[in-house]
Amino acid sequence: MEKSKTWHENHHNSRGFGQRLADGVANGMGSWTFIIAQTIVVALWMSLNVIAFIKHWDPYPYILLNLLFSTQAAYAAPIIMMAQNRQGERDRAQATSDYETNLEAKKEIEELMERLNNIELQKLDKIITLLEEMKK
Repeated sequence: MEKSKTWHENHHNSRGFGQRLADGVANGMGSWTFIIAQTIVVALWMSLNVIAFIKHWDPYPYILLNLLFSTQAAYAAPIIMMAQNRQGERDRAQATSDYETNLEAKKEIEELMERLNNIELQKLDKIITLLEEMKK
């Protein structure tokens, strides 16, 4: 199995069905499309109940509508919390990846500094040798 290149790909590929579903629901419910659609449905619900000629299926104070909202909230809250937990996992994965990258960069910089110091010492040794030869 080929290892993905980035922490994000690794994390994205490790999601199960429930995690993908929670992310999708949270993304959908956190969008303007959802808010606008829900506002339209509520406005239609209330309007149809106000102007209903024969039977008001949910008269004011719209108890059935409140029950639907309560049910929606009862399911939405834990699903959104699951998505937030996944965001926390993504943040931890990114922080770990950044830390590992920084450690690797630090090692490479230290190795480069050591090489530069060795080159400088070699040059100084050559200069000293040349100066000693010039004195003789």
